[in-house]
Amino acid sequence: MQAFVLPDFYLPYPARLNPHVERAREHSSAWAREMGMLDTPKPGGGLVWDQEALDRMDYALMCAYTHPDCDGPTLDLITDWYVWVFFFDDHFLELFKYSRDLAGARAHLDRLESFMTEEGEEPPEPRNPAEAGLRDLWARTVPAMSADWRRRFRRSTRNLMVESMWELDNIDRGRIANPIEYVQMRRRVGGAPWSANLVEYAVGGEVPASLAGTRPLEVLTDTFSDAVHLRNDLFSYEREVRQEGENSNAVLVFETFFGCPTQEAAELVNDLLTSRLQQFEHTALTEVPALLAERAAPPGEAAAAAVTAYAKGLQDWQAGGHEWHARSSRYMNQGIIPSASPEVVLGGPTGLGTSAAVITPGRLGLERRLRQHAFVPFRPVGHLPPGEPLMPYPIRMSPHLGAAREHCVEWAREMGMFDAVPGMELGGVWDERRMREIDLAHCAAMIHPDADPAGLNLSADWLTWGTYGDDFYPVVFGATRDLAAAKACTDRLPAFMPLDAGETPVPANAIERGLADLWRRTAGPMPEGARRRFRAAVETMTESWLWELANQAANRIPDPIDYVEMRRRTFGSDMTMGLARLAHWDEVPEELYLTRTMRELETAAQDYACFTNDLFSYQKEIEFEGEMHNLVLVIENFLGVDRWRARDVVADLMTARMRQFQHIVAEELPAMFDEHDLDPSVREILTRHAERLKNWMSGILEWHRRCARYTEAALRRDREGLLTRPSGLGTSAARLAPAVSRA
Repeated sequence: MQAFVLPDFYLPYPARLNPHVERAREHSSAWAREMGMLDTPKPGGGLVWDQEALDRMDYALMCAYTHPDCDGPTLDLITDWYVWVFFFDDHFLELFKYSRDLAGARAHLDRLESFMTEEGEEPPEPRNPAEAGLRDLWARTVPAMSADWRRRFRRSTRNLMVESMWELDNIDRGRIANPIEYVQMRRRVGGAPWSANLVEYAVGGEVPASLAGTRPLEVLTDTFSDAVHLRNDLFSYEREVRQEGENSNAVLVFETFFGCPTQEAAELVNDLLTSRLQQFEHTALTEVPALLAERAAPPGEAAAAAVTAYAKGLQDWQAGGHEWHARSSRYMNQGIIPSASPEVVLGGPTGLGTSAAVITPGRLGLERRLRQHAFVPFRPVGHLPPGEPLMPYPIRMSPHLGAAREHCVEWAREMGMFDAVPGMELGGVWDERRMREIDLAHCAAMIHPDADPAGLNLSADWLTWGTYGDDFYPVVFGATRDLAAAKACTDRLPAFMPLDAGETPVPANAIERGLADLWRRTAGPMPEGARRRFRAAVETMTESWLWELANQAANRIPDPIDYVEMRRRTFGSDMTMGLARLAHWDEVPEELYLTRTMRELETAAQDYACFTNDLFSYQKEIEFEGEMHNLVLVIENFLGVDRWRARDVVADLMTARMRQFQHIVAEELPAMFDEHDLDPSVREILTRHAERLKNWMSGILEWHRRCARYTEAALRRDREGLLTRPSGLGTSAARLAPAVSRA
């Protein structure tokens, strides 16, 4: 009896079958035998695969469904890649996962990497079918693609191999990941980003290097990856969890985190799958066209054609991947009706590619769409007590706080942050009283307790500038839905961060004036490489404010995963991390910060801090500002629960991320030091970095506890102050011109 009834899947696209499927079957079978995959023994006896097992799994059918339009030779090559990746997975399971042989696994993976050669390099002689297959496929594939694609494909191939160690380590410890960690790591180990790279090859639409790193293209790839992995987890729960003892499965992760039955967990995973597919569609139909227009790539140009082909290829993969899961012997698929099955005769049209025509509520995805656009702004919600979030680290305080407080207020006045702005009648975003209540110097004194006076002032000023900007955009651009003016404002900001630390334009407002001053004081001592990275972090934050405005204009509550990932940007987390790294930018290799260990360490800390803000600011944002970018609200909307239950889920996520942070500091960080054989000086720098993150989290939590910004009394007083400003006939001139006119 299977573990749960498979849910009603959202199926927006019909599956289509490539006509070269039989050719691919014959070719891939012969290729697997030639590589030695059909006679590789298991350590305990028997074979990893034999001909019958390969025929039953039918990877040619999978590739014919997921790549319906490519020619025969291309389908042969794509199918060989999937035969190799599934063989690698099963071979790795037999050799290392069952035996928990961590040392052998690392040696195996390190050697496999040597077969992904750069131009002019010669690979070693293969010793097993996984190595033989990778050597053959690499030589047949990469010559047709650019150097940029080769780098991206090598990285995604390396991730799906090397990050198997994360799965193996969790199995060894009996540790089940939290939901956020799982989604992030599943992208690395699950292989869907790798599949997305192969889509570029199959459709002949390589994404231009200038676009590959933009948010719209990254979201297309990430939503594709998440949907592929969540779907696979639903179909493979029986085999992975019950038969093989795996614990990297979204259904198991949700069971554990929510403490719910397997069936309920499966339904939640399917809800998230639907949400990710609809995020894919939203991005493809709104953000991608805007990006192409901005980059001057009209539909007839090669870049637009390549991106369009890529998006359609990802769409085809989703439809075909579902169809194959419904048919393959590898998965639990009882109750799923494939599109060509005779059982659907009475339910509607039949035959290949007609599964999407069998209409069910889940397949339309209407409930999810309606709920996402059902936000009612300014609804009374009342005070939501934030509870007592887990905080194992003590608060530390700078002795220079008093002087920093006075400096911060004077700096804000000098920059013009108390002046009137467009969108506010006879007033500004802030005044001195409100500035003192916010007390950002207090926050800076806790997150940077060891800074000297000048360093603490700089930190407090950056917090002031970022918080002012976060308040400025909704006031000036949000109420009028003036997205064009907001973008014009944002596009000007990089000019105030010159990489050569040279001249800047004349500032037109407090945002520009403050950034110009901060950049001069921060970037002056930096080498150009550090300036470039730090400017990118600031731009990431300012561009994320546009994402919030676009959602507000569409009255669209964000998808949960998109929200968590964008929340790190809107909170300025990358900018803060960038400031922390600057003192040692040339002492720690950049690739160390890109490792799983460091990335998870930082994102766990970032999420804890971001969710802290969302807990404390719930009433302020929902009731007094009409804001929808709050994780409590996002959880309310996604799970269909009240704010109290949503608050508890957010608190549980904070606890899970804190526990993960502690685990990384205690276990994974020392292991990474040894694995990379780091010098004592580098170990000390990274250890201090972890200590600074502890200060960052504890300081942000304490600041929220003490700050008047989020109290109901202050919120009501500020609203009443707005209501007493001049109104009525003849007072319209008191409202300043819109920002776009001023510019």
